[in-house]
Amino acid sequence: MDVEPGWREPELATLTQRRFSSENWLFERKLDGVRVICSRAGDTPTLWSRNHHVISDSYPEIVEALAAHGGTHFVADGEIVAFDGAQTSFAKLQHRIHLTDRTRIEATGVQVYYYLFDLLVFDHADAGPLPLRQRKQLLRNAFDWADPLRYSNHRNADGERYFSYACQQGWEGLIAKRADAPYRGGRTADWLKFKCVKDQEFVVGGYTKPGGSRSGFGALLVGYYEGGRLRYAGKVGTGYTEAVLNELSGTLAGLRRGDSPFDDVVPERGPSWVEPELVVQVRFSEWTTDGRLRHPRFTGVRDDKAAGEVVREQR
Repeated sequence: MDVEPGWREPELATLTQRRFSSENWLFERKLDGVRVICSRAGDTPTLWSRNHHVISDSYPEIVEALAAHGGTHFVADGEIVAFDGAQTSFAKLQHRIHLTDRTRIEATGVQVYYYLFDLLVFDHADAGPLPLRQRKQLLRNAFDWADPLRYSNHRNADGERYFSYACQQGWEGLIAKRADAPYRGGRTADWLKFKCVKDQEFVVGGYTKPGGSRSGFGALLVGYYEGGRLRYAGKVGTGYTEAVLNELSGTLAGLRRGDSPFDDVVPERGPSWVEPELVVQVRFSEWTTDGRLRHPRFTGVRDDKAAGEVVREQR
């Protein structure tokens, strides 16, 4: 039965604190970038964000590479990243993530790479029901691997030792994947996140006034949803460039509201409140016993996830 290419709901990993080794699992490097489904149906390839937005214009070099080095009919899954030294950096990717004009994109000087780690459709055949190990074998043969396209290598069985290596190298962590499982859209227990660092998305519900010579705002007031309620997680006051402060200030101004969207009391003097629509990525050292973020740092805006989907990652 022929299967036509197009967008597919990506499979999402579940956070776990349990590190393990198993011959039934394989382990890949966790990348700090933008999740992208790529699709081609005989014409120009299309790039899709995880929330079903076409983002091809933001990464023209990736589209061209897929056209030159892939087949005519495919759907594949992967992550677009930028590097800061040896580490993938979502913060660096922010410099061009919303740009669509090629001249402006090239002016940023930010090179991107597309790490492909799964194959869902190839040559009209549905690969999704196949075991992951077989899909990865098909993926390796489906493309000519040359930058900016990169095959996401994996390690079999030895997850604990590989996780230790990942953290020593400064990686985000690992994604553990059940080797015999089919591809399933949505969050599953077949893919698990082993994190070396703590970070996740949060919803912005307000902000504080800037102090000293700072422009825009002082800190973002962020939270997450729990049982339909927006719970307060703390304020994020570091990680912003001047350009980001200016851009976010304009966005926040358009979301102003009169009352707090948080279900909890926010212990800040004279905050400004906004509609809880903006989602940001935050890195932090740990959660405190009262449910607040310790040492949070802004790393970027996420427009590939709806605010209502943001929950506290824990297991």
